[in-house]
Amino acid sequence: MAQVTTHQAQEDACNETVLIWVNGALKPRAEATVSVFDSGFMLGDGVWEGLRLYDGRWAFLDEHVDRLFEAAKAIDLDIGMDRAGVISALLETQQANGMTTDAHARLMVTRGVKSRPFQHPSLSRQGPTMVIIMEHSRPSIPRPIRLATVPHIRGLPMSQDPKLNSHSKLNCILACIAAEKAGADEALMLDVHGFVNTTNACNFFIVRKGAVWTSTGDYCMNGITRQKVIDLCHANGIPCFERNFSLVDTYSADEAFLTGTFGAQTPVGMIDGRVIGDGQMGPVTARLRDLYKALVAA
Repeated sequence: MAQVTTHQAQEDACNETVLIWVNGALKPRAEATVSVFDSGFMLGDGVWEGLRLYDGRWAFLDEHVDRLFEAAKAIDLDIGMDRAGVISALLETQQANGMTTDAHARLMVTRGVKSRPFQHPSLSRQGPTMVIIMEHSRPSIPRPIRLATVPHIRGLPMSQDPKLNSHSKLNCILACIAAEKAGADEALMLDVHGFVNTTNACNFFIVRKGAVWTSTGDYCMNGITRQKVIDLCHANGIPCFERNFSLVDTYSADEAFLTGTFGAQTPVGMIDGRVIGDGQMGPVTARLRDLYKALVAA
C-alpha cells in the first residue's frame, strides 16, 4: 500500500510561480533564499506558525499570531515587528499571490544571520530573518492514516518543550523515519511516562464508546485545532477527556483521528498493525469534521 502523509496535497502548477515574503521583499521561489550563516539553517534557532486560508479568511488568525509571539518570547527572540506588522506581511503575501481559499502559509522567524558559525545567540547580530511561504494547497489524503509506535518520545519541558513550535524538529523527523521503516505513514509518540501522546506532526485522539479521549496536553504540541476539537466536543454534548491512556486503550478504540492546521481532522485506520474500528472514518470523527467546518465558516 502506497505511503500517505498527513500533509499530502493535490499538485498545483500555480505553486511554481508563487511569491515568497523574505524580510519585507516578495521574491520568486528561485530567488527566495537565506544566508548559509542564518541561525535557522545552522542550528534550527527559530519558531514558526502554519496557517490556513478558507474563503478569504485565515482561520483563527489571532490565536496563531498569539502563539508565534509567545514562542518567540520563550526563546528570547525579537521578531522585529508588532502583531499588526506580521498580519500585514501575511495579507500582503496573500494579495500578491491572488489567493482566496485553499491556501497554506508557513510563517518562519529565526534569530538571523550569524557573524561566525557557532551557537552563541550573541553571534546573531543583524536582527531576525522572517519568511512567509504561501502555497495553493488542497488536502488530498486518499485513505485513513497508518501509525506505528516509535521509541522516540515527546520529552520534558526543561530539555525542549514539546509545546514550542521550534525549527528544531529532528526528534520528530527521526520518529517519522522510524515509522516509515515500520511500514506506517506517521509515528505515534509516547510521553515520558509511556502514555500515548501525539504523532510526529499532529495531535492524536481516540474515540471509545462515544467519548473522545486525548492526552493531558502536558507533553504535546499546544495545537490550535486540537483545542478547537475539545471545545466543540464540550459545546455539542460529546464527552471529551484530556487524560493519560495507554496503547492497550488505543488498540481497542472504536475510532482514532489526528488534528492539525493543514488536515483539520484526519482519520486513522491502523496502529501497529491493528485495525482501529472498521479501518475507516468513524461517525464521531465525521461529526467533528462537520462541526469544525461550520466553525471555520462562521
